[in-house]
Amino acid sequence: MSQAQQRDSIQAAQASEPLLQLDDIEVIYEKVIFAIKHISLQVGPQSIVALLGANGAGKSTILKAISGLAPAQRGEVVQGRITYAGQDITRATPGQLVAQGLVQVLEGRHCFGHLTVEENLLTGAFIRRPSSKALAHSLEKVYVFFPRLKLLRKNFAGYTSGGEQQMVAIGRALMADPQLILLDEPSMGLAPQIVEEIFEIVHQLQQTQGLSFLLAEQNATVALRYANFAYVLESGHITHHGDARTIASSHALSDAYLGGR
Repeated sequence: MSQAQQRDSIQAAQASEPLLQLDDIEVIYEKVIFAIKHISLQVGPQSIVALLGANGAGKSTILKAISGLAPAQRGEVVQGRITYAGQDITRATPGQLVAQGLVQVLEGRHCFGHLTVEENLLTGAFIRRPSSKALAHSLEKVYVFFPRLKLLRKNFAGYTSGGEQQMVAIGRALMADPQLILLDEPSMGLAPQIVEEIFEIVHQLQQTQGLSFLLAEQNATVALRYANFAYVLESGHITHHGDARTIASSHALSDAYLGGR
């Protein structure tokens, strides 16, 4: 099946089922260390879903299991099934998933410091091999949502601020023409004003471009303001889930972050 046919299949499937579904997933590291157990969750089309929990709760492991990056850290999905637009992707490679519209933005941003902002963005489109015209169109689309990056496009990414690098990382993901973006700790190390700006852009992308987001975030307060649905993790398990407003008004967060019962 060609990439175009795969994308058509994905879009057709969106109307009748969740875009992403995890069924009873378990991940171990080094063949012996259980990181997450019995994880089941869904992400619907054009939705923002938050994974909340303290550091070490298993949020990043879930994202890496979905995106095929767990093996890079000697992790392995040993049980369960991951479905993206009706297709089993449990054993898919990261490259295959990006080609199908599922892209992860890693914790810590991981920009190429020795490349310019625009060169960083262009690397996101590599797997699509677009024409020059299509590439230019994609760049301008990114600059509409991140006008600051247009001003900095010739600057080396390594000399930009943390917030600007987070924008580069998200913009680079957009260059792959995704349907679902996995965001790992987008607020980490950023000033509150920049965090709000980035989450507002995520919200705009959801509303105007029809994108879905699954984001792992310790900053539950800001995440729940923008999310539609949330899952709360503790020690590799989902302890609570529900509508974001319901989670925000419950004791789920204090239980997960402070160990309450």
